[in-house]
Amino acid sequence: MSRLSNDDRLTLVDIARRAISSAVLQKSIPDFPVFTGTLSEPRGAFVTLHLAGNLRGCVGQVENPGPLADVVARSAINAALNDTRFAPVRPEEIAQLEIEISVLSALERILPEAIVAGCHGLLVVSGSLRGLLLPQVASERNWTAGRLLEETCAKAGLRSDAWRDPATEIYGFTAEIFSERDRRKIEEV
Repeated sequence: MSRLSNDDRLTLVDIARRAISSAVLQKSIPDFPVFTGTLSEPRGAFVTLHLAGNLRGCVGQVENPGPLADVVARSAINAALNDTRFAPVRPEEIAQLEIEISVLSALERILPEAIVAGCHGLLVVSGSLRGLLLPQVASERNWTAGRLLEETCAKAGLRSDAWRDPATEIYGFTAEIFSERDRRKIEEV
């Protein structure tokens, strides 16, 4: 997996911002050029929206992703309009949204004892039930690896100890995480 350059990060933040603005204001998806290099690689990503420091939406795509730039655009639109935990973003909120992007590594089976809280995100699968938590969730909440496992199971609608069941699959991943705040830092350099 290639690391993203500062230019790639800036481009992805711009893609997310333009996609949200176009979808909310014009009810359309903007035309983006065909990207090459890292932005054309099939990669999973999540777009997280914050408003006044509070979560306002978080949607992504992990499995069978398309080109990274497309995944970010779709995830941004879905985070703004289709996260069922929140009402759709209103036009007057757009300027105040803070956009955070998590570009994911490939999913790999992981043993519980190999999980590092704050480094790994998890996907837990049992039958048709699935739960995913990004790596930064454990850091933000000061969770241990065990607590991360339990909370990911709970998010899937499973018992918190379902990760102990041999039928439960546990996948780990890492993420490159950046936001519009980082953009200001990058541009100042």
